[in-house]
Formats: sequence, structure tokens, C-alpha cells
Amino acid sequence: MSIDRTEEAGSAESAQALTAAATVRHYSVAPGVRLNVRSGPGTSYGIVRVLAAGAKVPIYCQTPGTRVTGPYGTSNIWDNISNGEYVSDSYVLTGSDGYVADRCG
Repeated sequence: MSIDRTEEAGSAESAQALTAAATVRHYSVAPGVRLNVRSGPGTSYGIVRVLAAGAKVPIYCQTPGTRVTGPYGTSNIWDNISNGEYVSDSYVLTGSDGYVADRCG
């Protein structure tokens, strides 16, 4: 009987993970921009990789950080695009000057 409960709980957790993954939206990086991906939400953090021009990024959560001016305005919002990877929201076409995802916690 405890096995059934464990399987049910595992199924529920899997369903929640799939639902969360399905709700993540992808956004375009500004045209012609090779965007630095940083290890934290600010320009003082190291560059971990560079996105190619024309890239699309998922936004898992957003957090305040260094204020940056880019093609889409000036913002202190940083987008978490992967574990330990952030890009300035001022280079991502979200259609908003504010938050479009949950705050990183």
C-alpha cells in the first residue's frame, strides 16, 4: 500500500514539473546582438557564455540587479535563463517594461 502512495506522489510531482516547464515562455534577444550571459544579475558578475545573434531565451524567473541600457530601454531587471545564468532584460523583447515572470527566490 505504501508503494502505491509513493507512486501517486511521484506522479503528482512529475505532473507539476511538466506543468511548470510547459508554462515557461521563450523570448527573442534584440536583433543582431550577441548577448553576454552572466553568472549573476549584474555587470560585475562573470560572463559564462555569449548567446548568438537571433537567440531565443526562456525566462524562468526575474530579479533586480545592475541597471543596464539596451535596445529595449533602461532596466534593472535580470532574466534567469538557466541555473546560474542571467541576461539583462533590456536586451530581451518581452513586450513589457516590468516583470513578466515570477521573482527569483
